Amino acid sequence: MSSPTDTAHGGTPRAPAPYMNPYLAGIGLGLVLLASYLAMGRGLGASGAFSSACAVVVGAVAPAHAAGNSFWQDYLQAGVGHPLKEWLVFEVLGVLAGGFLSGVIARRVRSVVEKGPRISTGGRFALALVGGALMGIGAKLARGCTSGQALSGGAVLSAGSWAFMLMVFAGAYGAAWFLRRQWR
Repeated sequence: MSSPTDTAHGGTPRAPAPYMNPYLAGIGLGLVLLASYLAMGRGLGASGAFSSACAVVVGAVAPAHAAGNSFWQDYLQAGVGHPLKEWLVFEVLGVLAGGFLSGVIARRVRSVVEKGPRISTGGRFALALVGGALMGIGAKLARGCTSGQALSGGAVLSAGSWAFMLMVFAGAYGAAWFLRRQWR
């Protein structure tokens, strides 16, 4: 992996490229969302891709359980096609590949754990795992992840999506008070 000070052909160290203007990035994201509605008839989201992947695993490991569970059957219905061919799976794969490619081009790909001085690397990974699990549970309870709810739902002025995002910000602000000492 490269570091922010890689040398170009043995020359002087190269600094990472500057971050993109957030307003231009927001406009770009809005255009991608519009294109998604026009091309696919629905907005962006990521949690559906993970549900499709989990449905395939549950169907392979415990087919009787998957057959008797209406949640898994929504993803494994006959005639719908293989769940991993769902376009959201390819969207998430594209986000991962695009993010990595963008990092390589901007010379920002490196192996580092971002943490404060008061927390160990293992503790930082534990907090990240707990936070990710809570977001995953919240996404299923809210019937959509932050990208699906905030971007797609917010764009069509869904009151539930706006309430969801306000609670995400309120919850993050409240949790920050307890966790900020780890970064000092």
